[in-house]
Amino acid sequence: MSKKLIVNQLPHETRVALLEDDNLVELFVDRRGNNDVAGNIYKGRVQRVLPGMQAAFVDIGQPQAAFIHVSDVIGAHYPVTERISVESVAGEGTGETHDDEPLDYQVPSGQRDYKIEELITEGQEMLVHVAKSPIGTKGARLTSYISLPGRFLVLMPHSDHIGISRRIEDETERQRLRELVGRLRQGNYGYIVRTAGEGIGEAKITQEMQFLTNLWETVLAKCKTAPTPSLVHKELDLTLRAVRDLLIHEAEALVIDSMDGYQSILDFLDTFMPTLKDSVELHTSTEPIFDAFNLEGDISRALKRKIWLKSGGYIVIEQTEALVAIDVNTGRYVGKHNVEETILKTNLEAVKEIAYQIRLRDIGGIIVIDFIDMQKKSNQERVFSALREALQKDRSKTHVLPMSEMGLIQMTRKRVRQSITDTLCEPCFYCDGEGFLVSRKTVCNNIYREIIREAADMLGDQFTLKVNPAIADLLHGEERELVDALEKTIDKQIVVYPNSHFHLEEFEVREALSH
Repeated sequence: MSKKLIVNQLPHETRVALLEDDNLVELFVDRRGNNDVAGNIYKGRVQRVLPGMQAAFVDIGQPQAAFIHVSDVIGAHYPVTERISVESVAGEGTGETHDDEPLDYQVPSGQRDYKIEELITEGQEMLVHVAKSPIGTKGARLTSYISLPGRFLVLMPHSDHIGISRRIEDETERQRLRELVGRLRQGNYGYIVRTAGEGIGEAKITQEMQFLTNLWETVLAKCKTAPTPSLVHKELDLTLRAVRDLLIHEAEALVIDSMDGYQSILDFLDTFMPTLKDSVELHTSTEPIFDAFNLEGDISRALKRKIWLKSGGYIVIEQTEALVAIDVNTGRYVGKHNVEETILKTNLEAVKEIAYQIRLRDIGGIIVIDFIDMQKKSNQERVFSALREALQKDRSKTHVLPMSEMGLIQMTRKRVRQSITDTLCEPCFYCDGEGFLVSRKTVCNNIYREIIREAADMLGDQFTLKVNPAIADLLHGEERELVDALEKTIDKQIVVYPNSHFHLEEFEVREALSH
């Protein structure tokens, strides 16, 4: 499978597309002034301790207070599985979700789990790492277990753990790297060897250890003099994160349309991986780069609620605050033999599209998929297995439960950042995010009732009614009887005027001026 990165870099926005066999599978967007702070390190101040939630709110200088759980506070002695995760290791959106082994903190004998109020107090200053950027109304998720990613290693100054990337499968190589890092490290710092570290020799490991150690000492020195709250270490921008986490580990090539960005990438690779400089290409055509690779249509499709399948079936994706519901329908597909075969084929085709859309849209949290009901247990298991297999390409962690008796599959996907829909869209100002408009006939009936209310207080013999042109057409045509009945009831004439500036649901009733 060939993989390629396409980077569209503008002064106000950067978009990075990951292509697999020329198909768009992931999209990352960074806009000027956004709240992408994952990977940053802040000197913060505890605003409020919440014993009932075993958590605290921390002011890091962002519009929303950040959140830290007791398990992410140094000294809590909680298991810290997955604490060093994609968002803290590699920055939001372009990290390697399967690259880093979980940490298993061994609780010292005779010690206990501490409560949040025993570890931190209101007004206390803390050095914290943003593990997850703000999503919606939720503030950033913090950890006091700092991690600094390099090309081959991730430094964990508050742990003595040595981990090896799960993608390095050869046990002999894993053991070599573990022993090498254990021998070369200074002090009790912990490290994770990233996928790119496979086969790397002692000299490069030593050089990167020194680089990361110096970086950590710089962070500590800045923290001593920095005001509270303040940023003490900023993660790489989206383009360089894509180079570090995708070009180096996955993609074979990168094409970018900005000369400044192109030079920045070459300078970055000069430091970390000079051999990859030939993989970077500058797009010089006058045609926009995303148009040249036919990506704009795929992005527009990823924002739609309804997605058609090639067979004629379709899926509907509904995103709520708490979960995402996906519904599968046969649509125009009627099959060739029997109902069960038609349903199975639709469900199996839907599985591929669902896995693709979940990854492309970066949908996280709880996901419930309502497949078309199948009678045979074997067919249900085929759909379940097909979904698990399709999700293996996804770099975000997923957990899928078997199909229930009602034909539902429940799953979770690690939520790291806002979905593409949340990033590129906003609530509809027509329907205030409800997703519906009042029907045209309902609007006509609302007008009828409003005029009845107003008629008793109006002295003139004529009303003027301003409405959206679509409503005007309805009142002059199909609903003309309603207007006639209304005029008879109130004994007044009604003159309808279309106004193209009116919302479909908007209307204005006025008494006509006497001449």
